[in-house]
Amino acid sequence: MGRRSPARSIDMTGIQVLPVRSGREKRVFLTFPWRVYKNDPLWIPPLLPDRVKATDPARGIFFKDGMAEFFIAWKDGRPAGTLCLAEEKGRTRHKGYAEGMYGFVECIEDYDAFAAMFAHAERWAAARGMTALYGPYNLDREDSRGILVEGRDRPAAIYLAHHPPYYQMFFERYGFQKDDDDGVAYAIDINLENPALQRLARVADRVRQRHPEFRVRGAILADKDAEIDRIVYLQNRGLMHFANYVPYTRTDVESMILPLLELVDLDLVLFAEADGKPAGFFPGVPNFNEILIHLNGLRYPWDYVRAFLHRNDRPKSISIKSVVVPPEYWDTGLALLLFDEMTKRAAARGYQWADLSLTGENNPDTRPLAMHTGAKMYKKYRFYRKEIM
Repeated sequence: MGRRSPARSIDMTGIQVLPVRSGREKRVFLTFPWRVYKNDPLWIPPLLPDRVKATDPARGIFFKDGMAEFFIAWKDGRPAGTLCLAEEKGRTRHKGYAEGMYGFVECIEDYDAFAAMFAHAERWAAARGMTALYGPYNLDREDSRGILVEGRDRPAAIYLAHHPPYYQMFFERYGFQKDDDDGVAYAIDINLENPALQRLARVADRVRQRHPEFRVRGAILADKDAEIDRIVYLQNRGLMHFANYVPYTRTDVESMILPLLELVDLDLVLFAEADGKPAGFFPGVPNFNEILIHLNGLRYPWDYVRAFLHRNDRPKSISIKSVVVPPEYWDTGLALLLFDEMTKRAAARGYQWADLSLTGENNPDTRPLAMHTGAKMYKKYRFYRKEIM
């Protein structure tokens, strides 16, 4: 380990990057996005109570096996940007060396402020023996990951991020490189009269006939702990062939699943089984962003009145966040069976379209399946990496 970096840094422009130390500074950190997006009608404010919990070392799931620090860039006495720097301990153990994860990146349209934050990030990481910076991830593998580079014609679905166009320019100007595939979000029209879905249904019927051992079922809440174990197994078996694969831990899966347990329709959280053994996972979550866009992140007490007024609203779309099938079932049509079952169950509940995200733009598993449903790409996200010299 190298020596620790200074707690603060000041660049030649007079911008100070300071650690968050007090409760007041933490609130400045968490509410800063309201300044960046105040005139952006597509931005969906995150639920502030959830962000408070996620960034609290005593309560946040990430901190079970990770460490993080939070920073604010100050210019002329006003906040100009925010940044979280972290280490995923499980990733470090898997790789055998440490890299710095960054997230909660927000910045006014001022490149000097952005550059000051990431100059500080490089010093922070180097002082801890880290070899690179990668991200953005907001202390979570799923929530708001990546930088939006295409698709600003509609609000983001649940767990998708939204950013101003200049973020991409800032990252690339600073010297960050694209890290692996871009992540893409597909939109699928859930209309059972859709010819693409009708073709899918015919193929799925043939799969059922060829493989009577396959069964698709909804999640079982009473068997929650065992269901989480199955998800951990399937996520790792289904994704381990990717070049930059890092194993999912139970903590990773709990951070995805537990916050949604009371909100999801368990009949849309699909498991596939083959002769009773786990063979696939395909969860559908109501796109609550259609409601959250009205609630201002529950930032103020009166925003809870907004929540009351929208309490009976039902999302028109469903969001599918994972399509995992172990390699031994790749050529069996099992994934098509899951797609077909999801579209039928979602249509029966009145959903009009589905968000399928995020998946690699060249993912050999998901992309062909999305094409079978007539899906259209509607957003693209980029992950950025910078080696530390």
